[in-house]
Amino acid sequence: MSDHATLRDAILYFSDFDNCKQFMMDLRWFDGKVKCPTCGAEKVTYLAKRRVWKCYANHVSPTFSLKTGTIFEDSPIALEKWLPATWMLVNCKNGISSWELHRALGVTQKTAWFMLQRIRLASQDQTHNKLAGEVEVDETFIGGKARNMHASERAEKITGRGPDGKAIVAAVLERGGTVRAQVCTTRRKPELQAFVRENVEAGATLNSDALKSYEGLDEFTHQVIDHAVAYVDGNTHTNNCENFWSLLKRSLKGTYVAVEPFHLFRYIDEQAFRYNNRNMSDIERFVYVMRHIVGRRLTYKQLTGKEGAEQHG
Repeated sequence: MSDHATLRDAILYFSDFDNCKQFMMDLRWFDGKVKCPTCGAEKVTYLAKRRVWKCYANHVSPTFSLKTGTIFEDSPIALEKWLPATWMLVNCKNGISSWELHRALGVTQKTAWFMLQRIRLASQDQTHNKLAGEVEVDETFIGGKARNMHASERAEKITGRGPDGKAIVAAVLERGGTVRAQVCTTRRKPELQAFVRENVEAGATLNSDALKSYEGLDEFTHQVIDHAVAYVDGNTHTNNCENFWSLLKRSLKGTYVAVEPFHLFRYIDEQAFRYNNRNMSDIERFVYVMRHIVGRRLTYKQLTGKEGAEQHG
C-alpha cells in the first residue's frame, strides 16, 4: 500500500485474505521466519484450509494463527474485517461509533463495540517519558447536558448545578508535542499535583489557570493566567489544552453520544493517540497501532464484567 492510501484503498486491499496474511506476517515476523508464539520454534507447517500453522514441538497448543497472542485472539471475526476496522478508528478524526462500524462491516453492534474497545487498547500510549519545555495543564468536565436527558435520567444524575454529576478529566500538554490525559476523582491539590509531577519534568515551564489546586508546584516555572481577566497574556495561556478538549468533546458528543463513565478513559486515550500522532499519514498511524497488537488481550468479561448488555459508543 502507498503512503497516500485512503480508507477505500484499505478496504479493497484487505478484502483479500492473502494481503491480510502477508501484512500480518511482515508485522509479526520481520525476518520472514514464522515462529511459534508459544515456544519460538521455527519448525512449523502452514495448513492453508484452516489458516493456521502447526508447531512440531511437544506442547499443549501446537497450532496457532495470525491472531494468536494479539488483540484479535479468539475472535471469530476475519482479518478482512479487523484490519479495515482498525484503519477507521485510528484515522477518523472524530472516531467511529459501534453503530457505524456495525453497518459498514455487517457485524452486530455489540460485536462492533467490542472490536473498537480492543483496538483502543492497542492504541494506548505505553511511553513514560516526561513532558518538558513549555507545558500546559488544564482540566474539564465531561457529561451529558441536562437538556438532552430524559426527565427521569436528569433527576437521577443532576442533583445540583454546574459540574455535579460530570466526570473530571485533567490533561498536561507539551506545546508542539504530546498530550497526556486521565480521568480524576477530584480537582483537589493532591490528585492534580500528583498527575502533573508524574508526567512533567521538573524545571519545565508550566502554564495553568488560576485554580488554587495548582499552587505550590515550585519545581516548575509556573505561569498563571486568570481566565476571569484574560485568556492569553503573552506566552501564558492554556489554549492548546482547550483545543484538545474541543476535539475530545466533539467526538464524545457527536460520534459516541452515550459513553459509560467506567469506559471514559478508553475514549480519552483514543483521542490522545490521534492528537499525539497528528503529523503521521493514515498508513503510518495504522501501522503504528498494528505494531502494538501483540501481547495485549481484552476479553468481553474483562471489559464489562457481565454478559448480554447492549453497549453504546
